[in-house]
Amino acid sequence: MVPALKSTWLVIHVVAAIISGGVFLLANVVAAAYLYLEKVESKGDRPAWLQRVPSLDVLDQLSYRLVAFVFPLWTFAVIAGAIWAESAWGRYWGWDPKETWAFITWVAYAAYLHARVTVGWRGRRAAWLCIFAGSTFLFNYVYVNVWGTGKHTYSGL
Repeated sequence: MVPALKSTWLVIHVVAAIISGGVFLLANVVAAAYLYLEKVESKGDRPAWLQRVPSLDVLDQLSYRLVAFVFPLWTFAVIAGAIWAESAWGRYWGWDPKETWAFITWVAYAAYLHARVTVGWRGRRAAWLCIFAGSTFLFNYVYVNVWGTGKHTYSGL
């Protein structure tokens, strides 16, 4: 195995990124459920099959809490990756497409948290912003991994 791949920082970086991605995905599913339920409720009562789904307020809070919980872990994943990159490649940051999109994802979720905490965005606007931030993560995960170029692409595997 290549010595750079034996680093503890690599393991920490990858594990933190995978956990963050899973929780971000869950937050986006909850945000999408919020938007769907809001649309259903605007047309009248909930159908029987939606009676067990939490209220709009609960979905809104859950999506926010998931992002607020995992955002520091995502930040740590990015920092751990930079620390590992310095030992592996001699640089902390190279604006590789994966690094760039990880940063864009970080900014998008930071904007979501900022809009919730300082501007007071709730409900529909917050859900759409959460989904936008999640789309930057999914773009990074799918497009950059498969079709991108740079040190983080896995299309040749």
